[in-house]
Amino acid sequence: MNKKIVIILTVAFLCGTVSAGEFSKVGTAGAQFLKIGVGSRYTAMAEASVACANDIYSMYWNPAGLANVYNNELAFSHVYYIADINLNYVAYARSFEDIGIFGVSATVLGMDDQEVTTTEPDEQNGTGEMYSVSSHAVQLTYARYLTTRFAFGGSFKYVSEKIYREKSDGFAFDFGTLLYTGLRSLRIGMSISNMGPEMRFDGPDLDVFYKPEDESENPNYDPFTSRLKVEPYDLPLTFRVGLAYDLAFGTGSNLLLAIEAKHPNDNEQQGAIGAEYSWQERYFLRGGYKLNYEEESLTFGGGIRTDLSETVDFIIDYAWVDFGRFHSVHRFSASISF
Repeated sequence: MNKKIVIILTVAFLCGTVSAGEFSKVGTAGAQFLKIGVGSRYTAMAEASVACANDIYSMYWNPAGLANVYNNELAFSHVYYIADINLNYVAYARSFEDIGIFGVSATVLGMDDQEVTTTEPDEQNGTGEMYSVSSHAVQLTYARYLTTRFAFGGSFKYVSEKIYREKSDGFAFDFGTLLYTGLRSLRIGMSISNMGPEMRFDGPDLDVFYKPEDESENPNYDPFTSRLKVEPYDLPLTFRVGLAYDLAFGTGSNLLLAIEAKHPNDNEQQGAIGAEYSWQERYFLRGGYKLNYEEESLTFGGGIRTDLSETVDFIIDYAWVDFGRFHSVHRFSASISF
């Protein structure tokens, strides 16, 4: 009875949060690169991932899912994002018997250098100097099963952003749980991501040097330097809750269904519905739909798993996401289990 109550309450929350209207908080958080999903399997399923993440990419979606890594996994993911922005993600996880699973990952977002412009009439088209923009995150994750049906995971991440010579540093925590209800294959996943203090940019270009317009009126003035006050910004805190269920169709044929509700601190509540069909656990076809997103909606993709040896598996995945007026985004990821 208790399991049924938990499931009913979770479904009610999923339905209610997706449909609830609220004031938009877009633009109230920074470090937006932390919201760009990694792992093409899950982005192809519209990011309905919190209850079904069970590989190395769980470090991003739900740290508790990392408890399903039983040996070693190494992964790489590349995202061709909008506006010629690229994001690369690399991760490694290893299982330690009777201790748990540890994982480490690095995320790097970058773009082409931009030309510096000023308000001066002859420099509005560029000064000839270039500047760069980049964002980084390094993450350490730990997960394990506390019981045969309940897994817990947590992550610590260092976050850094840089624009020209200005830099912002901070840290954040992720936590997640994964519960196998015992009702066939139904499981419930929950996670909270990017929970940490505010960040603030600082750097030499924020210095302001005082100089009077007419130095002859006050030849004895004392020059001084002040610094522009930069407002701090929140990290993109996100809470996820979702359900996942497997439907078997004969020998080697399986359909995974997933639904998820997401509550970000800088936007309205959102949702996702995703599915994955697999045959012989080697060939995968995926699709999904995002609910209450500004531009993103339909997603699809696929993947292949192959044996490199008796103990080594290689997986490659692809995902396509409809970005509305920004056209589409392509993601590629590969991982090796050994």
